[in-house]
Amino acid sequence: MNISIDREALARSVQDVMKAVSTRTTIPILTGIKLTATALGVTLTGSDSDISIESFIPLEKEGRLLVDVKRPGSIVLQARFFAEIVKKLPQQTVEIETEDNFLTVIRSGHSEFRLNGLNADEYPRLPQIEEENVFQIPADLLKTIIRQTVFAVSTSETRPILTGVNWKVENNELVCTATDSHRLAMRKVKIEAGHAVSYNVVIPGKSLNELSKILDDGSAPVDIVITANQVLFKAEHLLFFSRLLDGNYPETARLIPTESKTTMTVNAKEFLQAIDRASLLAREGRNNVVKLTTLPGGLLEISSVSPEIGKVTEQLQAESLEGEELNISFSAKYMMDALRTLDGTDIQISFTGAMRPFVLRPLYTDSMLQLILPVRTY
Repeated sequence: MNISIDREALARSVQDVMKAVSTRTTIPILTGIKLTATALGVTLTGSDSDISIESFIPLEKEGRLLVDVKRPGSIVLQARFFAEIVKKLPQQTVEIETEDNFLTVIRSGHSEFRLNGLNADEYPRLPQIEEENVFQIPADLLKTIIRQTVFAVSTSETRPILTGVNWKVENNELVCTATDSHRLAMRKVKIEAGHAVSYNVVIPGKSLNELSKILDDGSAPVDIVITANQVLFKAEHLLFFSRLLDGNYPETARLIPTESKTTMTVNAKEFLQAIDRASLLAREGRNNVVKLTTLPGGLLEISSVSPEIGKVTEQLQAESLEGEELNISFSAKYMMDALRTLDGTDIQISFTGAMRPFVLRPLYTDSMLQLILPVRTY
């Protein structure tokens, strides 16, 4: 292989595929990045066998020459060193040439590195996915969906299925749900998928987090292909594969209360700031619990007590407050996580009692919902 390539384009692609490279893999070759040069351009691949990312650099983009392939070929280079080298090369153009025994020479300006490469034929092949039932989501919407759900996945491996986000596609609607059994986040979106398409899969939260980092912010469509054990996200010049989690996701629809005894409307930003202040003293303790009490005249009292440190109390005027009096305690962190994802200015919170889960929704849409379990305090 012998190519000269634009350093910025190479650095960007290396950065993208590095998100899939693990240092803790049992397969040594997966600590490397695979480079393949063909007559069409250069493809970089990184994988840790759960996630695989492929980034393609075309010969030219918007009239700018990016790659000159003098001799096609492929090589696997140690990811950690290759990424550092590319970042620090002095000139705008980089030459990469492989010699005998997979020795690879990287030149830029007056600087030359010689890296021992590995045989690219031994690199595991990426899954071949039949692209029959594809549906599309604009990149910026996909990032929003991930942001609004993935934070609620479980971090504990005791129930591995809960470390993922459940994606259900039915009747041209995608419903994404995440829960760690103490809270739940759900987001619905209309999609164009054709009526025949229906899926029910669980995508690892870790995969979605990495995908979100490398997607561009624009509204370019991302193609999504789901198979029995893999999902493929296909953006311009980028393929992102992730394995799916095995097992059945719990039926979460039953958890969401249908009636409520106390309903309030609050300004999300003001409420978030009040909870944040109330949690300042509770943060030191293990529990980080904040208490909400309804008062006459639509007032809410938000308080927190930390025996060794002190107490904080704040009153906030609700925009509307209906139903029974309420006294409820909950995790300040869970409440703040939920409030940050509800982009609306006003939100509705529905309670069915001090020990029952309560639901937060934006006021004017039912496309999003956050559910939190209260904390028992004696």
